Parts: sequence; C-alpha cells; structure tokens
Amino acid sequence: MKNRWLIALSAVGIHISIGAVYAWSNFTNPLMQQFGWSSSQVQLTFSIAILFLGLSAAFMGHFVEKYGPRKAGLVASFCFGIGMFTSGVAVNLGSLPLLYLTFGVLGGIGLGVGYIAPVSTLVKWFPDRRGLATGLAIMGFGFAAAVSSPIMDSLINSVGIANTFFILGAAYFVVMTLSSLYLERPPEGWMPDGYQEKVNSGTVKVKKDLAQLTASEAVKTPRFYYLWIMLFINVTCGIAILSATSPMAQESIGLTATQAAALVGILGIFNGLGRLGWATVSDYIGRPNTYTAFFAIQLVLFAILPFTTAALPFQIMLIVIYTCYGGGFAAIPAYIGDMFGTKQLGAIHGYILTAWAAAGLAGPLFAAWMYDTTGSYSNSLMFFSGLFFVALIISLVIRLDIRKLEKANKERELAEHHQYGTEAR
Repeated sequence: MKNRWLIALSAVGIHISIGAVYAWSNFTNPLMQQFGWSSSQVQLTFSIAILFLGLSAAFMGHFVEKYGPRKAGLVASFCFGIGMFTSGVAVNLGSLPLLYLTFGVLGGIGLGVGYIAPVSTLVKWFPDRRGLATGLAIMGFGFAAAVSSPIMDSLINSVGIANTFFILGAAYFVVMTLSSLYLERPPEGWMPDGYQEKVNSGTVKVKKDLAQLTASEAVKTPRFYYLWIMLFINVTCGIAILSATSPMAQESIGLTATQAAALVGILGIFNGLGRLGWATVSDYIGRPNTYTAFFAIQLVLFAILPFTTAALPFQIMLIVIYTCYGGGFAAIPAYIGDMFGTKQLGAIHGYILTAWAAAGLAGPLFAAWMYDTTGSYSNSLMFFSGLFFVALIISLVIRLDIRKLEKANKERELAEHHQYGTEAR
C-alpha cells in the first residue's frame, strides 16, 4: 500500500513544476531586448498558456478519470516539459509564432492536465482532510513562482534565454515524470488507519457527500453554475489585483518600482500560504462558510482600498486579499467533492476551471481598460467590490440547494430504513 503523504508530495512535485508559468515575467524584458518584440506580443505567450490551461483542464478531465492520475501526470510532464524545452528552439530561431505554439499551446495543455491530475486522487486518499490535501498540492502551484523566479533570472543572465528553456524543460520533465509514477488511486472504500474505528465509535462524524454524480450529470445542476460563478468572480477580481499590484502600490502609497516589486514577491508567498491555510480551515468550518467569508472580507477590502494612502494598512489589506485569492483555488476541489462526490471529481474540476480561463482574460483586461479610461485603478476596485456582493449572495443561495439535497437524502434514508425494517419483519 502506498503512503498517502508521499502521494501528496508527488502532487506538490507536479504543481510546483507547472506553477513556474507564473514566473513568465522573468522572460518578458530579455525577449523584448533580444528581438525587439513589444510587451503585448511577449505577454500574449502567457495569456495563451493560461487559456489552454483552462481548455485542456475542461476537455482532459475525462481522460484523468478514465486512465488514472499516473498516465495523466505523464501526459502533463511530456507536454509541459517538451513545451518548455522546445521554447528554447523557438528562441534560437527567433520565431514568436513558434513560441506561442511551444510554451503557449503545448505548455498550456501540460498545465491544465497537470493541474487536475493529482487533485481528485488526493481527495480520495484524504477522506478525513480533503481541504488540507488539496491545499497542499495547490499551495505548490502558488509558491512555484517564488521558487523558480530567482532560478530563471540567474540562468537567463548566465547561460541565455534559450539555454534557460532547455535546462528548465529537462528539469521539469524529470521532476514531473518521477512524481507521476508514484501517483495511484486508493482501493475502493479505502480509509486511513484507525479512521473507520473512530467513525464506528462515533468520535468522528463523517459528513456524506450530497450526491455521487458524473460530470455530465453535474453540469445539469444549478449548484455547478453557482460554484462556477463564485470561482470566476474570486479569480477575476484577484487576478486583476495581481496584474496591477506594482503600479497601484506606486500610485496609492508612493512605493518605488523596486519596493513595489519586492511587495509583489512577498504577496506571492501569502498567495501560497492562503491556499494551504484557507483549505485547512474549510475542513473545520465547512466549504460554504469559507466561501461566504472570502466574499464578505473582500467586498469590504476592495471598497476601502482606493481610499487607503497609509502604507501598512494598504499592504495588510493586499495580503488578506491574496490569501483569499489563493484559498479560492485550493478549497474548490473539496467543495466539488462535497457537492458532487468523487465518482468523476477530476472531470467536474476540469469543467469548473474554465472559470479560471475566462477570468484570466477578463480581470486584467478590465482593470487595464478602467485605468486607461479613468486614469486610476480606484474605479475598477469599486466595481470589483460590487462583484463580490453578487458572489456573496450566490454563496448564500447555494446553501438553499444544499439544504434541499440534505433533506431529500434524509427522507430517502428513512424510507430505505423503513422498507428494510418491514422486510425484516
């Protein structure tokens, strides 16, 4: 029997590799200087990668369920590792379209498959700590930029852009392949040592999943769309702040460009910590309460932020916002498990992640448009505060759906118990 904590470590290995996509900005200036490409031409590479992350997560979710996490992980390691390696070829040829194809399309497919491959497996290995398990893996994705950014910077300066892609592509391929080979689903009905005894004795109460649905059944329910909208709003607003943190900090509290860059790095750490912290908290207070807390907190902070000119409160508010942004990603797989069961969790998670792809385009574009139109980020922050009000309402409405399902499940259990009792007599 495999060790579930090593399964979790393998998931972290995959996520910390693919999360390097968030350090793409290290390549922006060197590519612009070497080839004379514009900022938007270079940044489009990142946008394509995020777009294909969302698309491949949606379309490859069924592949993960059918062939298991090991094969899915190997597909991800091939696509991401080879995509990054061949990006070095694109740089040597000075071809921007080839870079879009290698890093953007191929790397993006590796991102999407690699993101969902270990998550549904972790939920099954940790029936007692769903939030913690998924938080661990997705924390790796959040921390990846902090780990890989200085390595990329050092390599670009010492061996050049193309060789950096070759070295990192080979390294990520090895790490992801070794991690994937250890991934495996637990046997049907598996429980951790001593957990069944605690359940039987009543010291631990197991909260049953509301249903066991396939992905095609899940998308026909209102609660699927409630989750999609909640994730979309959390990511849209969060990613807009992420894309504008540096200029906003310079504009609002007078930081220098260097100080603002340092702040972005620190906030990245809290993005990662929020993934583990909030996901673990969700095991104790429940996923519905966790998401309601996200939206209530951010509704207030986004409304106050434009009027804050003192450096310390401004930075503390950004830290809290970043933890909520990361936490939204980490708690969603466990929420999906609670609502739809684990039968096809990977496929359902893939469908829900299309919200990320849509938000990745909508958030930064809207923030930039508002800035260009009004000359300030303040108006976009007030608009996002309004969006969080909508998300808060949805986080309360979904509870009606949950209560209705819980009532139906209870009535079904009573009917089955009554029928069993009648047959026994």
